[in-house]
Amino acid sequence: MTQWEYLTTPLMIHTTQAILNNWGSDGWELVQIVPGPEGGLVAYFKRPLEGTAA
Repeated sequence: MTQWEYLTTPLMIHTTQAILNNWGSDGWELVQIVPGPEGGLVAYFKRPLEGTAA
């Protein structure tokens, strides 16, 4: 069974594409973008833990 690790990060409107591309190039898959608790946006990512079967 695949095991996952998760990451959350704030998104800044003027650098959204760069932030998403940066995490994507490190193997993180975007799961969702939601409004942050203090305004702005928060991105949720996941990727398989190394050594886990798919």
